[in-house]
Amino acid sequence: MKYPGIKLRGGSAFHRDLRKRIDAHFDGRSRAGGAAMIRKTATLFLMWAVIYAAFLAFGGNLLVAVLLGIPFGLVLAGFGFSVQHDGNHGAYSDDKQINRFSGLVLDLIGGSSFLWRHKHNHIHHSHPNIVGADDDLEAGWFLRMAPTHDFLPMHRWQHVYMWPLYGFISVKWQLFDDFAQLKRGHINDVPFAYPKGRDLVDLIVCKSIFVLWFFVIPTIVLGFGPTVVFYLVSQFVLGVTLATVFQLAHCVEEARFIIPPGADDDELELDYATLQLETTVDFAPTSRFWTWYLGGLNFQTVHHLFPRVSHIHYPAMARIVEEAAADHGLTYRCHPTVGSALASHFRWMKRMGAGETAASAQVDGEPLHAAA
Repeated sequence: MKYPGIKLRGGSAFHRDLRKRIDAHFDGRSRAGGAAMIRKTATLFLMWAVIYAAFLAFGGNLLVAVLLGIPFGLVLAGFGFSVQHDGNHGAYSDDKQINRFSGLVLDLIGGSSFLWRHKHNHIHHSHPNIVGADDDLEAGWFLRMAPTHDFLPMHRWQHVYMWPLYGFISVKWQLFDDFAQLKRGHINDVPFAYPKGRDLVDLIVCKSIFVLWFFVIPTIVLGFGPTVVFYLVSQFVLGVTLATVFQLAHCVEEARFIIPPGADDDELELDYATLQLETTVDFAPTSRFWTWYLGGLNFQTVHHLFPRVSHIHYPAMARIVEEAAADHGLTYRCHPTVGSALASHFRWMKRMGAGETAASAQVDGEPLHAAA
């Protein structure tokens, strides 16, 4: 995908060297998830089934519906971080059909793998933190994430109100955004072909299954009230979890933001691999728990550089990326803990809420609009 005013080029010395080191690391071995990914998927489905069964059995009590909705939302986020994410990147398995079915897990929990692949794989991965191109930076008028976004007085408090606001993201996707984007035929002004054939069948069938298991069956068994409470609580937890994790990789003080040139300016040429390295920040690299639960998305720099490799391999690959970057005079950015990453995101959003512009905001002493 090409964005006006931006030219991405590959084949830099850093990228060539890094690919050689990664190829040597795998030495012909599969880059898919293998047995570890299957065990993880089975664990998540088991957790989903146990909580869902408990809800159908005891969820008539609204307090129980609330208490069960919290871990259920975390399990749904786990599906998103691990199973569908690897599947829709073609990294879950060496088998394309297995990747397809694991990607459809997103549809079964209310999303759309068809739209997600367009939004995430084609737009976000190609232009991370390029303002105007990266749809993940476009949260509407209520959040100011980048220094060229319009400033409103309400943004002075966005570092406070953003946390509960994140909780409505999944509901917005499921009930509004998917249908609006299908109707418009574009995401952030980037057009896509309307789904047809198998893509259309998958979308309709899986959306129907989602409505059946999340709304119809619980309403028949428990009634409308407990069903809505369980849905809203689980989706709120899902939204906060998903949004926060993805923000920690890009909307932090250490990440670069690229401002495209104006219509009268020369085209901005960016090296693809360096762009991924400088606009993405990892966190909690030594935590086995966060690496397992987040599907390796605490290693998003590695993921952006090698999206078709399963997250099972990211911890080992991160050390290679860091060494290669250092050898080429580049910086591999990483927060040591989740807490330090959260603090950086908080500070960044507070700075954007204070009205900082591209001319005043700095990252590592360089203007944010400088070419990567």
